[in-house]
Amino acid sequence: MASAGAVPVWLEEDDLGCCICHELLRDPTTLLCGHSFCRACLERAWRAGAPRACPVCREPAPRAPLRRNLLLQLLADKLSAAAGLGPASARRPASPPPVTAQKSVTEVVQELTALVEKLVDITKNVQRQGPLLGSRPDKETSSSGQEVSLASPTRVTARTSEEELREILCALEEIQEKLRGQLSWKEAPKEQTQAELPEAVSSPSCPQPGSSWPAPKRASQFAQWAITPTFDLGSLSCSLEVSKDCRTVTVSHCQQNYPWSPQRFSASQVFCSQAFSSGRQYWEVDTQYCNDWAVGVASGAMARNRMLGRTVDSWCVEWKGIGRLSVWTMARETVLGSDRPGVVGVWLDLEEGKLAFYSVASQESLMYECEVSACSPLHPAFWLFGLRRGNSLIIKQARV
Repeated sequence: MASAGAVPVWLEEDDLGCCICHELLRDPTTLLCGHSFCRACLERAWRAGAPRACPVCREPAPRAPLRRNLLLQLLADKLSAAAGLGPASARRPASPPPVTAQKSVTEVVQELTALVEKLVDITKNVQRQGPLLGSRPDKETSSSGQEVSLASPTRVTARTSEEELREILCALEEIQEKLRGQLSWKEAPKEQTQAELPEAVSSPSCPQPGSSWPAPKRASQFAQWAITPTFDLGSLSCSLEVSKDCRTVTVSHCQQNYPWSPQRFSASQVFCSQAFSSGRQYWEVDTQYCNDWAVGVASGAMARNRMLGRTVDSWCVEWKGIGRLSVWTMARETVLGSDRPGVVGVWLDLEEGKLAFYSVASQESLMYECEVSACSPLHPAFWLFGLRRGNSLIIKQARV
């Protein structure tokens, strides 16, 4: 080979992608742990309140200024140019990254509760002082010693204002009770029931407790094949934590005590312990408390540094908080639309070699069906990207 000859290198966009915005690296910066991100995405995540640590492995990052990784920038530019997109460094991001500086629902409810309490106090004070303002006696003694009636518009106006204040006070007190109910519901312990919201925070794109998706009203057509798998602690990313019953997985910024294992995912992903190589299975996942997620199946041999759906041995349906629902099969994306499913039903029929995703409300509505092969056992697989603290996925009991 000639010394000046080019060395062929096969790269895919996922190899040079940012796990925060899921786009090709732009102005890439590499942390001491070795993980790389778009510089703007990383700075935005830290400004949003995330600890100054790697979003993937949680290793603390020094306070030194972030520096551009010139080699990664060169590779990203070459890959972008080969795809006809122009240099990655010159392209504007397609969309803002999922990590944004937003207040949690709990924080907003607390602030509203405090404001309403102040309004109640102010209204009560005005109500108490109202009769004293602009009022005067109904009768006055004249110079001749006779009482003269002085019924005036001022008295009528004061009486009207008092009635309005009473109505305002009643309305404020009603709002106050509702807010207190919301706040106490949000602060309920995680262990109460799966139907309740975990101690998680959700952005405006997630429904609040009073406006969740309709509850199922009839038995599932897949009832005889319904299972309730549990999360596998051995594959759990260090940025996630699992409930005691192993059916709720939550994004956590706290250091986890799980021992390191080569079977752990480097990104915020997890498998279920159950693996299937034959038969028919159906399970449901409650997604309404997570802003950005992917739910699907994957081979147990899936590389632990790859993302769900971006490999030939994993399949998933994915929701991005920007309002896009898509499926990933054979490392290719198919956009389904912008309607978000509150509960996802997964139907795995290895007798027919089929995988189907359903949106579950009063009944199952098919979103997508594809062929699937089980060269090695397949696990239920999950990805909570965006790394917003408190985002949760719940494996729920299917209707029977």
